[in-house]
Amino acid sequence: MRLPYELKLGWRYTRAGRATRRNGFISFISGVSMLGIALGVAALIIVLSVMNGFQKEVRDRMLGVVSHIEILSRDGQALPDIDAITAAARKNPEVIGAAPFIATQALIARGEDMKGTLVRGIVPKLEPEVTDIATTAQKGTLDKLVPGEFGIVLGGELARSLFVQPGDQVTLVAPGGQVTPAGVVPRLKQFTVVGTFDSGHYEYDSALAMIHAEDAQRVFRLEGPTGIRIKLKDLNEAREVADQMAVTLPGQFLIRDWTRQNKTWFAAVQVEKRMMFIILTLIVAVAAFNLVSTLVMTVTDKRADIAILRTLGSSPRSIMGIFVVQGAMVGVIGTVAGLLLGLGIAYNIDVIVPALEQLFHASFLPKDIYLISKMPSDPQRSDIMPIAIISLVLAFLATLYPSWRASRVNPAEALRYE
Repeated sequence: MRLPYELKLGWRYTRAGRATRRNGFISFISGVSMLGIALGVAALIIVLSVMNGFQKEVRDRMLGVVSHIEILSRDGQALPDIDAITAAARKNPEVIGAAPFIATQALIARGEDMKGTLVRGIVPKLEPEVTDIATTAQKGTLDKLVPGEFGIVLGGELARSLFVQPGDQVTLVAPGGQVTPAGVVPRLKQFTVVGTFDSGHYEYDSALAMIHAEDAQRVFRLEGPTGIRIKLKDLNEAREVADQMAVTLPGQFLIRDWTRQNKTWFAAVQVEKRMMFIILTLIVAVAAFNLVSTLVMTVTDKRADIAILRTLGSSPRSIMGIFVVQGAMVGVIGTVAGLLLGLGIAYNIDVIVPALEQLFHASFLPKDIYLISKMPSDPQRSDIMPIAIISLVLAFLATLYPSWRASRVNPAEALRYE
């Protein structure tokens, strides 16, 4: 198959002149443009992949404590006929686990220290079906929550702030009070700390306490669990499944999924990713528009060639096509090189970062500060494809004006001083 001569000449101009003094500077500028596009594309891929990795890490740690879907009573009281509701929820093919729970706020006191906390009453045997707390807590901790013994499991940060260890006593102050002849007296109950957990998510490690559901019913004077926690096969289907349950479940309930519970945090992450994308795209844009100066100098240098081609019958459109091909080739090569470099680093960042830490004797992510010891990375096609397309489009747009100028060269004027 014979290729159009515009394509052949454009590719020849892209490769030519690298060793000659006349075109050496032009080739250098072209190489800088190509390198700039490659570095810009690579930087975009690496930064967005790392941001995706951090988002995934935080999300997974969050979902180790928070369930995919929660079914709650609208008045905060016990759910009626909870077994029937649980059975109806399990009929959904996406559901792989369900467990009743009680959630309320209270105060936990130890001596003069007092902390506000979210108390969650759980059924220890069913809790592993819906969360990963059993894996983040000390082995056998949840099994120590026995009805009537009033044991409590605290988040690691909460336990440290209260200076308590397993075996210590804490006082749980329930909301509301008990009316006595002396007035309203707060309801107090002594609990024994039977263990702690560290999910890696500070918000929950510093404010969550778990007790047995039956103990929670006694302390908070409830007739039964106030909600059901649901785990799904695919966490990304949580919103759709929640909407389905709102229609199919018998009765009126408050159904919320993990995306709605943490809507503000995820919205902030998306805004941050969008701003980083825009800022780093400007790097690619600067490199791409360096092609304008490269092609302008190339057109000036090739005026005689353009004039000869015009006298041989080439149309202005063909002349424009030659230089569009030249600029587009630079953009394509730079984009492909950037994709290979960026993906190579993004997929091997778990090897590269430790090597750099060892080389510079530094720790980029101290575990005691960030709770993450490794740099996470999660390259996603939804990020990579737009990066490649935008890079190619910018490179193409940068070729239009110089190529149009080349097509307007007057053969007689160009050959007059040759």
